[in-house]
Parts: sequence; structure tokens; C-alpha cells
Amino acid sequence: MSRPQPDATLVTPPVLRRWRLPEPTGGKESRGSILVVGGSTETLGAVTLAAEAALRSGAGKLQVVVPSKVAPHVSIALPEALVRGVPSTEEGAIRASSAELVLDLARKASAVLVGPGMADEAETRGFVEALLPELEAAVVLDALGLAAVTADPSCLHHLAGRVVLTPNPTELAIALHVSPDELEDDPAGSALRLAEQAHATVGLGGATSWVAAPDGRLWEDESGGAGLGVSGSGDVRAGITAGLLARGAEPEQAAVWASYLHGRAGERLAATVGRLGFLARELPPQVPRVLAEVDL
Repeated sequence: MSRPQPDATLVTPPVLRRWRLPEPTGGKESRGSILVVGGSTETLGAVTLAAEAALRSGAGKLQVVVPSKVAPHVSIALPEALVRGVPSTEEGAIRASSAELVLDLARKASAVLVGPGMADEAETRGFVEALLPELEAAVVLDALGLAAVTADPSCLHHLAGRVVLTPNPTELAIALHVSPDELEDDPAGSALRLAEQAHATVGLGGATSWVAAPDGRLWEDESGGAGLGVSGSGDVRAGITAGLLARGAEPEQAAVWASYLHGRAGERLAATVGRLGFLARELPPQVPRVLAEVDL
């Protein structure tokens, strides 16, 4: 039996209209720069999905770091981006030692997203552990990028809350060292637990999305639908979150807005394509349209 859920604010357009996103005041620099680190030779699409979603949500300048073997392909897929290739393992995963090769980009970025499509848990954990102490920007950790948090939630404490974690339920269970069944009984409480441990905002995806702030505030989002349960959907949500952070949103604001933008984008596609069958790559172009809806 599911446990009673803590009190939460239901995410609706009126709630978002009372919590307006920062408006850009000039060129691309005023809209913030986003650095997306991720991918492997087998999961390149995750990076391109997250990167496009970041731009679609309003970030102004895009920089992407991927294994050098696939960097030319990313440059073609993302003509808007600066693309840097870094050394990878024989299996095609970004090496932990590559962190020092991206510090110049990371230090100048408004927001840094690490994790979409990354492979090799040990190498990814080492990469994140090497990068985090050098960062002052807002950070989003997604997918395997959460490995460092699983090992030591306090690794984020020096960032003073400028972090959003975007796990799916399985990843959250791993981070908390609990069984998936335990998390299923109390998803909101589990998100709050990780938020408190890591001093970070947690945006938990699922049939119902939960956003938990480290101070105990909680938001519930019922937007979306079964169509969002498709490969790459979580990468899009992580990219939206990072893009909103880059343009100046606070961590919990970025996570709440990203949850709604992602869910509503799925609803728009379901109304035209069908409840099932649309692709994650079709979600990013819907994001500006949802932003316009909320602004009405």
C-alpha cells in the first residue's frame, strides 16, 4: 500500500504565471551559456536531445562535450553548438581524466549538464568528482551523472543548492540505496530525502512528477501521459532544466517549469500524433509553444 504523500503544490499554468522565468535583456550572452557533457559511441542521441531541448527552452549559447570519436557527427547534428571531443575508453565512454580538458568551458558556463548518454559508471563518477570542485555555475546531473551522488551525496554541498538532480524512479532508488518497491510506495518522500541529503533540488520523473527542494518544499505535476515513457524523453527533460538554469531560473523554479514544459509538450503531441508513438526528438520543438501558452 502506498504511503500518504506530503503536502505539495500542484503545478498549473496559474502557478507558473505567478513564478515568471527571467526574461532576456539582449543577445545570446544575456540568455546564458549551457555546457552539455555526455554521450558515448552507442548513446550519442541522448546528448543531441538534451542540447536541443536546452536551446528550445531559452538558453542562448550552446557548448557540447562528447567522445572525440563522435564529435564530428555532433557538430553536424547541432550546427548551433561549439563541440569539443575528449578522449574515450575503448568501449567509447568519456574518460574520467577528460574533466581537466573541459574546465575552461565549464568555468565560463551559466549552467552545466552532465550525464545524458554517458556510459561506464566508474569513469563517469570519476569525471563528475573531478569536475564538481571547479564549478561555480548551476549544475544538472542526469542518468549516470548521478553516480557521484550515489557514492557521496555531500559532494554537492559546496555548490550551496545550485544543483538539480533529474533521476527517473530507478535511478532515484539506486541513489538512495533502496529497492524500487520502497520508492514506488513513497516517491515524493524519496525525492525529499535525496534533496535533503544532497542539498539539491530533485526533479523526479514518472507518471506523476515530483519536484523536491532541499528546504522541504514539494511540487506535484500531473501533466504528461504514457507517451512520455519513451527512449530519450528523460534526456529532453534534463536539457530543458539546464536551459532554464542557464537563462537565470532558480534551481527549484527550473525543475518545476521543466516538469510542466516536458509534460505539456507530450500532451500536445498526443493530441496530434496519438497517445503513443511519438518520439522524444519531437518534444523539443513543442517547448517554445508551451512557453507561449503559459504566457497567454
